Amino acid sequence: MDSTLLKGLTLLEHLAGSDAPRGVSELARALNLTKSNVHRTLQTLVAAGYVHANPGGTYACTLKLFELASPVVARIDVRQVAEPFMRVLAEQTQETIHLSLLDRADVIYLQKIESPQPVRAYSSIGGRAPAYCVASGKALLAYQEEALAHLPETLPLHTPRTIPTLDLLRRELEQVRIQGFAVNRGEWREGVCGLAAIVHDAMGRPVAAIGISGPADRLNPTALRRFSDVVVDAARSLSRALGYNPITVSSHPAPRHARGLAPEPASATVV
Repeated sequence: MDSTLLKGLTLLEHLAGSDAPRGVSELARALNLTKSNVHRTLQTLVAAGYVHANPGGTYACTLKLFELASPVVARIDVRQVAEPFMRVLAEQTQETIHLSLLDRADVIYLQKIESPQPVRAYSSIGGRAPAYCVASGKALLAYQEEALAHLPETLPLHTPRTIPTLDLLRRELEQVRIQGFAVNRGEWREGVCGLAAIVHDAMGRPVAAIGISGPADRLNPTALRRFSDVVVDAARSLSRALGYNPITVSSHPAPRHARGLAPEPASATVV
């Protein structure tokens, strides 16, 4: 066990639970530490952005703890809230339903409802896929473009339909933002297609993607066109259940895609 790290975490927890800023002597007494130890630890926490120093010599936590915890809370909330919307989508499409989130350049399948069809797409909860190859990943990348920094200019090919370059991927992500959904045309596994849309939390952040996947002979362009509206509706309904209000959030002056806000989809077009 790293005693220095443990002292820092203990100090941070104490400050986070305090109803007012605390001084070095007060913290030293409360935690049974020397003042020099407390001062040194506080300076480290200040430098890391977790604590700020007040003019009177007291210290308090910054909002960085909130920023750190928010994605974790969102992932827990979205999984709990998503199930009824996933079940409705499963009933409407009879295909496998995924709830996914982004981890660097991969998607992780957070929740899943299996298709009742005898032939269906294989995946597992906790499994990963390259984000640029699957519909849920492209939906997430369209609104979390910083993740593209983890991808090379020339993208590894998994099937003949895989998008081959980062430039072409950027162009498709722009189309995702315009139409409000993303499509996988057999780019990760041959013969497996998918369709997904972004999910926002109460702050307008893109926290997950909800979508369908299945064999290409069932999810052909006609079926993808037919299901695009119900997938987008499911994503919107889940976003609203998480507290998302597009009218409130859209008053922010930043560009829509920079804030992770999906534009109103154009008429569904799948090519």
